[in-house]
Amino acid sequence: MTVKTKELDIQELPPKEKWLILSLQHLFAMFGATILVPVLTGLSPAVALVSSGLGTLAYLVITKGQIPAYLGSSFAFIAPLIAAMSIGGPEGVMIGTFVAGLVYGATAVLIRFTGVGWLMKLLPPVVVGPVIMVIGLALAGTAIDMAMNYDDSAGEYVNPMLHFSVALATLAITIIAMAFFRGFFNLVPILIGIVGGYSIAAAAGLVEFQQVVDAPWLQIPDFVIPFATFTPEWSWSIIFIMAPIALVTLAEHIGDQMVLSKVAERNFLKRPGLHRSIMGDGAATVIASLIGGPPNTTYGENIGVLAITRVFSVYVVGGAAVLAVLFGFIGKVEALIASIPGAVMGGVSILLFGVIAANGVRMLIENEIDFGETRNLVIASTILIIGIGGAFVELGEVVEIPGMALAAIIGIILNFILPDRHLGYGNNRMFDDMNEQMDENDGNDRAA
Repeated sequence: MTVKTKELDIQELPPKEKWLILSLQHLFAMFGATILVPVLTGLSPAVALVSSGLGTLAYLVITKGQIPAYLGSSFAFIAPLIAAMSIGGPEGVMIGTFVAGLVYGATAVLIRFTGVGWLMKLLPPVVVGPVIMVIGLALAGTAIDMAMNYDDSAGEYVNPMLHFSVALATLAITIIAMAFFRGFFNLVPILIGIVGGYSIAAAAGLVEFQQVVDAPWLQIPDFVIPFATFTPEWSWSIIFIMAPIALVTLAEHIGDQMVLSKVAERNFLKRPGLHRSIMGDGAATVIASLIGGPPNTTYGENIGVLAITRVFSVYVVGGAAVLAVLFGFIGKVEALIASIPGAVMGGVSILLFGVIAANGVRMLIENEIDFGETRNLVIASTILIIGIGGAFVELGEVVEIPGMALAAIIGIILNFILPDRHLGYGNNRMFDDMNEQMDENDGNDRAA
């Protein structure tokens, strides 16, 4: 096999004159998605940037500087974050985020001592695919309400055609960037869409610039710190909203590590080990919960940067993390983000939420799940309707399991109790790839 040339290997220092620009590429790749999550959920974009940077640095330390991965805000948690905000505000969200991080940590410990097989049995494609679809489709109403300017206080859409026109223009710019741009610009279509949509919204009179003018250059972000800015109050409802989603993002995390291993020509599942990678993800999420940020996860956007540039240096990724922390303390950056009209974010969200759902479909297709089999049809149908329909279960007066979490739990249970469980794995492609990477010769690792 021909080995592709690496511009910089994993633990090589970049030239000083190129370090900044190489790190900025990673910063721009993750920027749009990372700030979108707090904007949609009511959290602070500045804090999200800080938690993203700190979380990435913690990840690099825990993985012993052997995995060049960047961590940013997780899209899978958007709906749970919105639900948790309505129950307990930012303070309640931090409790749920903390517990989600603990789920990662507990899973990492289990994998360290028992291997990864049990997780694969818990989350076959026939369960994970529909749950990912639910994550995207359940947010469809949120995207349209933003795009058409739904006013909660008035209970109606206000000037919907103007706002929807801006949203559609933003959507069009984003699609063009994704489909036709090449090189670096192909890595930041969300950012390009937001910038383009913002310009159109400004021309339409939908942008308030004064808050940007009034904002200071330097600021302390609105951190939400337990026992400093608030006293934590345990909420089982929030925990049941957010903790089960961590199981779904674990499957996504494993997929990212498999792709990253192929791109970098290293077996990261074996060295430093999947348990370290998951522990790093959990630590980043716990850090976010301690300062007011959303849950973090490894970013496919940054894997794309690695694949194109062939620059795998963890020092470059670490540089991007430091820049993200610094950006969080620039007041005008947060004010500029806050000034983005809902129509612009709605236009971007139409595509993003749809892409999430489409990725669930993709998982089912790639694993060749046969919906001619009754058990697969039953599992997927039940997950989709319960999750998208918004069903919930109340356990007493203080605990509520919402639709998305309930759908995942019921899907897991159905997969275990229905006969012919092997049919839920389809062609076993996902699991064969995992076993191949876990068992392959680690010659590259020894040579490093």
